Amino acid sequence: MSRTIEFQIPSLEALPEVAHQFMGEMGDYTVYAFYGPMGAGKTTFINALCKELGVESDVTNSPSFAIINEYRSDTTAELIYHFDCYRLENEAEAEDIGAEDYFDCGAICLIEWPERIENLLPDDTVRVELSVNEADDSRTMRVTFRD
Repeated sequence: MSRTIEFQIPSLEALPEVAHQFMGEMGDYTVYAFYGPMGAGKTTFINALCKELGVESDVTNSPSFAIINEYRSDTTAELIYHFDCYRLENEAEAEDIGAEDYFDCGAICLIEWPERIENLLPDDTVRVELSVNEADDSRTMRVTFRD
């Protein structure tokens, strides 16, 4: 069974509010896979979400070269892992860095370019699809929760 929620992001100024609404829907889910073309705003949204989760805004950035960045919420002390799988050649590389251990540890995992490691994702991974609305450059974010 699954449920889908859609968020409209009309501008960058709306990001904090949308990230706050998203955070309110997170529940007990911990693994989030962010899909969308280059430039759709995956990293930008994840940065806004991390800020809402209590991470200092100046410490978040895309882990393009590190593959994984670790953040800690200043309000809850909770760990958050931010993955950028764009540079991974195959799933074996993700296995080598222990991706499945991260997904199973109970910390929040936010994954960009998850299609590169699709078979390693847990069954209850939340699918987040970002798309660009050509007419006005706004974004639509479709979030599917699976049980």
